[in-house]
Amino acid sequence: MIKTVFMGTPEFACGILNTLLDMDEIEVIGVVSQPDKKVGRKQVLQMTPVKKLALEHDLPVFQPERIKTDYQTLLDWNPDLVVTCAYGQLVPKIVLESFVYGCINVHASLLPKYRGGSPMHTAILNGETETGVTIMRMVQRMDAGEMYHVRKVAIDPDDTTEILHDKLMECGALALRESLVDVCAGKRKGIAQDESKVTYAWNITKQQELIGFDEDYETTVNHIRGLISWPVGYTYLEGKKVKLHGVRRTNRYSNKEDGTIVGLSSDGLDVALKGRILAITSLQMEGKGKVSAKEFMNGTGRNSVGKKFTGVNESL
Repeated sequence: MIKTVFMGTPEFACGILNTLLDMDEIEVIGVVSQPDKKVGRKQVLQMTPVKKLALEHDLPVFQPERIKTDYQTLLDWNPDLVVTCAYGQLVPKIVLESFVYGCINVHASLLPKYRGGSPMHTAILNGETETGVTIMRMVQRMDAGEMYHVRKVAIDPDDTTEILHDKLMECGALALRESLVDVCAGKRKGIAQDESKVTYAWNITKQQELIGFDEDYETTVNHIRGLISWPVGYTYLEGKKVKLHGVRRTNRYSNKEDGTIVGLSSDGLDVALKGRILAITSLQMEGKGKVSAKEFMNGTGRNSVGKKFTGVNESL
């Protein structure tokens, strides 16, 4: 049995922890996760998804504010191996070099493409048709270690980041099962990344959340679907923020100004953009709940035809 500590934080990382728990050759002896955070208007303290899963399996959980300086608990557990996935902090050198099999990371991109914290979002934002998971050795530079195994998945035209998340969670579990034990046994040799092909997927910024309806058609569709279901892109309608929870391409056309609401169709809320119709299938007005396009037009948006979605808050 390989004594293993898992380091991860969000729901995506739970798929990897579940895989480790299910592998006969692996004994998970502890879990490291980011500190719990207060969420929502009432600022309720909420444990991370990985912590919740770990406690369900009676595993000890360590949640340092800064693993860079607070790592002794992890060292004291003295595992043979550390596996990380979407942990959220850079791991210090002493942790990387203290254990027999080192630290193995599960990263949701085809490295060296999209190193960083938002590889799934960025793949869709950039209109990629393929991505995957890379099993790699952790080094002190972000996502720069040798690669042991790669597994690919297709990105379908209507995939959102939420859909891709689930595809890659399954892909990551398979990739880990296929490679981890062989990596520890020395049967898989690492392949250096081509530094000339490195690109980055930085965390999504507040500025990126704004959908201005001033980009080209495909860029706008990708922008909307790349932010579903988190953090969700938004635009403005008559000075009020509108979150866009669903989008659909159409083969229909319009000569209206970009961002103009044309009406309701079977596709959704029709919006003119670059001579074509883009359909918003689900949206959420400021201070309201998420609704379908039909519900919007029957309620808050009944007088919205001819008005424009815009990246400018006209109430300021």
